[in-house]
Amino acid sequence: MEVRTVSFTLNEEKITYDVPVNWSLLRLLREGLGMTGTKCSCEEGECGACTVILNGEAVNSCIVMAVDIGGCTIETVEGLEKNGELHPLQKAFIAKGAIQCGFCTPGMLMSAKALLDHNPNPTEAEIRENMYGNLCRCTGYEKIVDAILSVAAGEEFVVEDGVWETVEQAEGHGCAENGNE
Repeated sequence: MEVRTVSFTLNEEKITYDVPVNWSLLRLLREGLGMTGTKCSCEEGECGACTVILNGEAVNSCIVMAVDIGGCTIETVEGLEKNGELHPLQKAFIAKGAIQCGFCTPGMLMSAKALLDHNPNPTEAEIRENMYGNLCRCTGYEKIVDAILSVAAGEEFVVEDGVWETVEQAEGHGCAENGNE
């Protein structure tokens, strides 16, 4: 099998890899680099489960040829968490119940991140338009849209007694417990 050497940046790390010329970026990520957060589903660019951010744009990694990524910057769901801290979108998806089976979640997160990177305060309509290419069979999309809107609004989330909630909700518990409502 013919291979080509490609050098690129993946989640802020420089990578050089000898990739078979017929591999997609999805296959390189999952099989070559063990980055299994990016999901394989349709392999036709239709479902969004394999969405990553390539040079600042959300793309379906199943239809990007790996030999074409030389010099590119790629972000995957594994790169969202920093120093043990979940990304605000990850926290919001958990807190708002936007994760059910979880299969579409990595692609949803990456599409949402790309949107917020370009437009930090999108309308609900802009979010729905942006997420159009990401299919979910469990959530009905409302909770996903709510989670993205909450991050755009600057809501912060914490775990309180094993439950994800907004900082405001968590602080409200403290007031109620102290009789300071």
